[in-house]
Amino acid sequence: MTEPTGDPQPLLQAQQVDVVRDGRYLLRQVSLTVRPGEHWAVLGANGAGKTTLLALLGALSHPTRGQVRVLGRQLGRVDLRELRSYLGHVNPRHPLRSPLTVRQVVLTGITNSVELYPRWQPTDDQAAHAESLIATLGIGHRAEAPWTTLSQGERGRALIARALMPAPRLLLLDEPATGLDLTAREQLLDSLDDLRLRHPELASVLVTHHLEELPASTTHALLLRDGESVAAGPVDEVLTTELVSACFRHPIRITRSEGRWAARAAAKSPAR
Repeated sequence: MTEPTGDPQPLLQAQQVDVVRDGRYLLRQVSLTVRPGEHWAVLGANGAGKTTLLALLGALSHPTRGQVRVLGRQLGRVDLRELRSYLGHVNPRHPLRSPLTVRQVVLTGITNSVELYPRWQPTDDQAAHAESLIATLGIGHRAEAPWTTLSQGERGRALIARALMPAPRLLLLDEPATGLDLTAREQLLDSLDDLRLRHPELASVLVTHHLEELPASTTHALLLRDGESVAAGPVDEVLTTELVSACFRHPIRITRSEGRWAARAAAKSPAR
């Protein structure tokens, strides 16, 4: 299969998608369209269907009903393994156990493997690309550090650099700030903002259930509740107090300052 060509818009399109497992709907009539340069956040409580949707968008599974097109190719009519090679999928639970260096981990993005292949060597251009990404993600000073010595935040940024090695048009991030302390989270989000600025055609979908984990460069949002879409569209229209409260079934007050969001439980009215 050759890389999908033609009209680059949209990069992702899910239309009226259902996912049913053991008679239970994990997703019901969910639609989403992602175009170049858009950065989507998918939010919802635990069990809302976020990970299930990301698996569809990342060509890891098929819908029960509906249509999903990834980079112009319809799932069910294409080799999923080859299609995945054109996507940057960041899994914070990367199964590496050996002490590869940050540089080596990033280079495994070329071979799409956990370990480096024996006797494989990157080209000069590939090595230079890896160095550039490592610097962009703010971990240049740790390029020679073994994976086993990295903090969770450093691992997260190394995995984003790894996912970007094949120069994908789409980056999928599954709760990338999970387990990070405050400093590491802020470093990660700053790195994502910088990355998006440097690569304006790159699109991304980031899954989380914390608004504080959204980069300021987020452009669109999808709210999921019990596998169904509550709202989808430009971020300022979707991340509102009313819609987020409906999504999480709890009164939540949303504020935004210097491009970043915060959520707090809304004050209860005094009893009369």
